[in-house]
Amino acid sequence: MQSIYAMHQKNSDDIEKEEKFLYNSIDNILDLYLIMISALIEIQKKEIQFLETSSKKHLATTEEKKPNKKFVNNMLLHQLTESSSISIALENRKINNWTLNDDYIIILLNEVKKSSLYQKYMLDKSNSFDDDKQFIVDLFTVVIAPNEKLYEYLEDHKLTWIDDIPVVNTQILKQLKNLNQGEEFRVSKLYKDEEDKEFVSNLFRKTVLNEAIFSKEYENKTPNWDTERIAEIDTIIMKMAICEFLKFPSIPVKVTINEYLELAKEYSTPKSSMFINGILDNLVKEFNQEDKIKKTGRGLM
Repeated sequence: MQSIYAMHQKNSDDIEKEEKFLYNSIDNILDLYLIMISALIEIQKKEIQFLETSSKKHLATTEEKKPNKKFVNNMLLHQLTESSSISIALENRKINNWTLNDDYIIILLNEVKKSSLYQKYMLDKSNSFDDDKQFIVDLFTVVIAPNEKLYEYLEDHKLTWIDDIPVVNTQILKQLKNLNQGEEFRVSKLYKDEEDKEFVSNLFRKTVLNEAIFSKEYENKTPNWDTERIAEIDTIIMKMAICEFLKFPSIPVKVTINEYLELAKEYSTPKSSMFINGILDNLVKEFNQEDKIKKTGRGLM
């Protein structure tokens, strides 16, 4: 949707170039994912360094000489650090953001140590993997992911990440919650399979190449709206939905409608989802009457 919108704004007809940018933007999501995962690892490393430095002070206190190491010994963080999947991905993708910008790690570590979650965790004498995991899940949710300084850094680093941050953080939390003791944390794949990747290109190209045809499908279905007054994002959303109705036999109609209504709620005007829902419902009825929708598989209508 955003790539098609960008094409409109630039009056571009270079599909190859825009598709390349689209794939590059998706590819960059993996970098964001690795940056967020590595932040957890680097926060632990920074605390280890802090404790070691403090213990070697000339006038170190008893607490500094024998600190509470519950956080640095956290079992889930240890599994992240030991994950070859993460270390290989960081090396392959050349992710060294926190080496170059460790001041953000210090900011995050300070916020962690100020949090009530941390204070409660450090005082708790229990020592189980499940407790360690729950603490990191809560810490990531409440302290790290919402941190404004971190968000500003990510936004400045790559503008396309603004919409990707919630998706990436949700995926990380899902993986952390499902990680078992002794199990290696595996870096997520961007695409489920090759067919999944091909879908990106197919939806993009088929929508762009048939925009004029798709727009005619809804032009006469908006009696109370001048077509030129319809928000551009809304027209793109409707064209993409029509494309899925007519060009993608394996995608259920209801799934298409639900997905694009969610896009409308997120990116367009307050009334757009109701407007688009009405148009798409009418189009589906019409397409079915004209036998234009050819879906394969059970329950796809």
